[in-house]
Amino acid sequence: MDWKNLFFSPEGRIGRQSFWIGWLCLLGANVVLGWVPFFGWALSLATLWCSVCIHTKRLHDMGQTGWWQVLPWVFGPILVFGSAISIGVSAALAAISHGEPDLAALTALGGFFISLFVAFAVWLAFTLWVGCSTGQAGENKYGSEPMRAAVAI
Repeated sequence: MDWKNLFFSPEGRIGRQSFWIGWLCLLGANVVLGWVPFFGWALSLATLWCSVCIHTKRLHDMGQTGWWQVLPWVFGPILVFGSAISIGVSAALAAISHGEPDLAALTALGGFFISLFVAFAVWLAFTLWVGCSTGQAGENKYGSEPMRAAVAI
């Protein structure tokens, strides 16, 4: 496996196995880097490019453009704000109007956590779609089919 190409080039195609290996490596790197103050967080931001590259190549293998990965970043926040407003803010306003400020705080906090869950669900669904879908057989406009691992019995 060419690690440099896997993480730093959005060109070409990769199969499901290479995608999940790259995804797990990035997850591990981000967990470790998250514990290092400032410098680790800055490096975690740099791993965004690596994530874009592996998602783009996996989408290419499916015959799709890499731009599809923008959808969770667009619809996730829209759903977060929409559910936070519809669930949290409206319930909090109703509780305040009935003279229950403690209930208002709890419902606003509940709406916030529900919105985070919705955003996470959108991201998870997209990642599973990209990681579990089969690629196009043969060559497509993004390159030749990635080599499959041979199983010896």
